[in-house]
Parts: sequence; structure tokens; C-alpha cells
Amino acid sequence: MSEYVLSFKPTTAGFGTHDPSAVIFKNGVPVYGIEEERLSRQKHAENQFPRRAIRGCLDYCGISLSDVDRIYLPYKPELLSKLITANVRNVVQNPSFFRRSAGDESSGSFLGNVATVAGTADEYLAARSGNLLDVVERQLEKTFTGPLPPISTLEHHRCHAASAYYPAEFNEGLVLTIDGRGEYDSTVVWRAQNGQLTREQTYEHPNSLGHFFGAVTEFLGYRAFNGEGKIMGLAPYGQRNQQIDRKLRSAVSGGVDYDVTEITTGTIEDGVSQLETLFGRSRKKDSTDFTQWEKDFAFSVQTFVEETVVSIVRAYTDDFNTANVGLAGGVALNCKMNKQVMELDCVDNIFIQPVAHDGGLALGAGLLDSQADIDTPNIYYGPEYSTEEITAVLDKNKLNYEIPDDLERTIAERLADGKLVGWFQGRMEMGPRALGNRSILADPRTAASRDRVNKYVKHREEWRPFAPSMLESAIDDYLLNAEPSPYMIKTFGVKPETRDDIEAVLHPADDTTRPQTVREEQNPRYYRLISEFEDITGVPVVLNTSFNDHGEPIVTTPTEAVKDFYGMGLDILVLGDVVLEKP
Repeated sequence: MSEYVLSFKPTTAGFGTHDPSAVIFKNGVPVYGIEEERLSRQKHAENQFPRRAIRGCLDYCGISLSDVDRIYLPYKPELLSKLITANVRNVVQNPSFFRRSAGDESSGSFLGNVATVAGTADEYLAARSGNLLDVVERQLEKTFTGPLPPISTLEHHRCHAASAYYPAEFNEGLVLTIDGRGEYDSTVVWRAQNGQLTREQTYEHPNSLGHFFGAVTEFLGYRAFNGEGKIMGLAPYGQRNQQIDRKLRSAVSGGVDYDVTEITTGTIEDGVSQLETLFGRSRKKDSTDFTQWEKDFAFSVQTFVEETVVSIVRAYTDDFNTANVGLAGGVALNCKMNKQVMELDCVDNIFIQPVAHDGGLALGAGLLDSQADIDTPNIYYGPEYSTEEITAVLDKNKLNYEIPDDLERTIAERLADGKLVGWFQGRMEMGPRALGNRSILADPRTAASRDRVNKYVKHREEWRPFAPSMLESAIDDYLLNAEPSPYMIKTFGVKPETRDDIEAVLHPADDTTRPQTVREEQNPRYYRLISEFEDITGVPVVLNTSFNDHGEPIVTTPTEAVKDFYGMGLDILVLGDVVLEKP
């Protein structure tokens, strides 16, 4: 009889508020997983219980919830007790705590810090009351019938660490988990050895690189826990500004003993207020028309985070006598930072969890239970649709379509002619990167191609870069310090002699690129498509961005793909074997 383990991230007091997901394991192996946002169609699915994601897991396995042997939740709410002590200590030690009473009416930090301590206490008392698991159980009982399986809780950061360790190709090494906050911790150094994870160093909240970057994100006009990648993309347009650096580093210190609490004590909004006071500037009201000062500020912040994480990696690879590194947590989605870690002399092997943010906690929780090594890390865990299901949708909507004899060659020719293609294939990816199954594709050879996708398809800022999908066999021809990168989470320099071939997928400010490298066994149809494009153009690369309009989750179903096709400036839609083309 098969054993089923269900892990999911709820969103209720003590369990975080964003990116709920669910993954089901059969006999220790993950077989299905999906983020709730893909089903609810609300980005990050804030404060949504993952009932749809759980239902998807059960339906895929053809079981009911009562057939599940165990449930794991990737938080231990009782550990919030440590957070109260840390918050009291940090807010009192933080000079901003007393500014209101000293007559500094420009700062709301005093009230914000008091509210932070009180809010943490309320959250802890809820956890201590024993009601948190009751809340989760009631949510499950609303949707599912039958007796509930036993439910256990696991440490948030340990689940992040497991997601970066068990799929990695090394047995021993350093695992670093960096995010906004787990229970009481924001950055944790783990010693990974012989299948076990040992906590070696904890940077307690509010000493949080994730919340620091979140405050910066809000200060520059984007939304925290959503727009951090845009700040990373903005940073290369800036340059070192000594005045900005001096001001910033008067408030925060980097390195292995970093301290950002002057900005991160209190709420994200308090952090924005601190930045306004520090720099004597109001927060940006929108996310357009960045000044050079704002670009330089993004550059300074990105550099500070890179230098800090590099210092931690240097110190602990030396301490552990290892050259193997794993990264997870939301900050590990910062691919510019990952480049700096990857290129360190002390790092030989690196694995960065592609579902590094909280959406990957369910995967980590299940891996922590099974402690199973995954020979070929895979994130194609979502739903797929047959040709019959796809054509039924199209026929119902009276849409004309074709089924070409040679799909890959046909679409490669259209891409070479400059067409913009929606590409919907197989099982959906988990994580924020589309990796060839829910993608928008374009010719990578000209800046005009990049600009068309930004303006007419993604409806987003013209300065934002795109990434390529590239045959793994070609990486030495294009990339500096080349190595496989199947998850689009590492950044590389590009050889000068090949930059003109892939102008649309270079960052315009620094000529770097964030590739997905593709082998045939990873994604056979996608590999064939890129190979056909190379046969036609001589370039084994396509521009690849996620199949979604600005501000919405990646499409999940054929119906959603058709809707976006007609609402975006796409020329062609490929759904499995089926092709639609606008006149």
C-alpha cells in the first residue's frame, strides 16, 4: 500500500500571510505540487487557505484527505516566543524607539515599534493557546470529508534548508536560508552532513535582509514581497554614489555580523519612514521614470546585500571546510547576488532552490520528512491537459486551430520571423520562473524583440530585461564562467563576441543574462523547439518569459491561456499539439 504525505503552507496567524502552496509525496517522492495563486488567480494568494492546492494534490493521486498518512506544516508557531524577546530588545536598543518622545514628529517609529511588540505578543499568545492547529483543522473540515490525518509542524527555516539540501548533488556542505522572517529567525546558517541539517548560526528577526530589501522596495515605489526583483533589475542602471553609500552604511552594517535593525525594527512601513528620515527624501509614489539618484540607491542596496551574503558564505565555507553551498529563502531569488556567491573561489558546487520563496516550503517540509535525495531535481509538478481537453475548450469557444505535422519546426519558423508565441505544454512549473511549459517566447536576436514583449505583451516598464532559454550544449559559446543553470536563477556574464546574437536577453545596463539551460531529458519538446530555431537562425537560444500579463499569476489552464492570448499582443498560441494564430 502506498504511503502519502501531504505538506502545505497555510495562511493563518502564526503561519505567514503569503504564497501558500501544497505538495503531496507518494512513498517519499513528490508527485504533485502547486501554489494556491495559480488556482485562485490572485498574485501571492495573500491570506488564502490553500484548499484548491490541497484538492489538486488529492485529485492527482485519486485519494481523499483521509487516505493521507501524515500532514506537515512548515512552521512551528510556538517558536514565536523567542521573537517577543528579540523584538523588545531591538526596539529599545534602536535609537528610533525614543525619537517620538524626543520631539521628532517626522518619525512614527515609536508607535510602530510598540505595535510590533504588541502584535508579536498577540501572535504568540494565539499560538500558545493551542488554537492554531484547531484553526487549520477547521479549515480542512470545511472542504474535505472524513477523519483528518495527524498534523505536525516543522521549523520554517529548516524546511527552506531541506529544499536546498536534499535535491543538491552534494552530501555535505553549507546551506544558507535567507528571507523576511520564519518564526523568530531571518537568516540561518546550516551545516549539512550525511542527510542531517544542523543549525549553526541564527540571525534573529528583525535583523532581516528580506525585510530590509522589502522596505527599500516600498521606498522606491513597488510593493514589498512582490517587487524586490524589479529593484534588483533596476540596480545595474545605477552606479556607486559615495554620498548614498555613506548615509546607508551609517544606519546599517554589512559583513558576517551584519546589522540592519535600524531600518527593519517595526513594520515595513516603519522601515520606509526610517529611509525617508535618513535620506531626507519622500518615498516614490509610483514605479515610473526613475531618477539617477534612485538608480544609484538601488545599486547601493543591491551591492550591500551581495557583499553581506558573500561574507557569510566565505566565513562558513572556511569554518565547515567545504566548497559546497545551498541557498533557499526568498532572498535566494536574487540572481545577481547568486552570481557573486557562485563565482567565489571558495565555492565549487552550488544548488539554489528554484522555488526558493515561501511557495517552496511545502516541498521542503515533505523532503525533511522523507530525507530523500532527488536524483534529478524537478519542478514540473503541476497540472497538465490532454489534446482532447484542449480542443474541447477551443471548440466550445468556436476558435479555429491547426495541429501541424511538425509542431516544433513550424513554431521555430514563426519565432524566426519575429512572431510572439504563447507556449503552453505539459505539467506546469512550480516557482516564479516559467521554464518552458507556461512561457511566452520570442526571437532573442534584437532589442526590438525585447521592447515589443515589454510594451505589447507584458505591459510593463520598458527598462526591464528578459531571460533566455539556451541549449546546455551551447553554454561555453555564450557564457562566462559557464555552468548548467536549468532553473533561471543564476546570472552570468556573456562573451563579447556573442552578445549581438542575443541582444534581447541581455540586461541592457551590464550585458549579463539569467539563462535557463535546457537538456533533452529535462524537457524534450522544448529542447526540440530550440534546436529547430538554431537550425534556422544559427542561434540556440529563445527569449523566455512567464506566460502571464502584468500583475497576474502564471496561467494554469487552457482557458486562461486563451484569455491572455486575446488580451495580450501575442501572435500565436501553442496549447500542447494545437496552434492558434491571430489574423
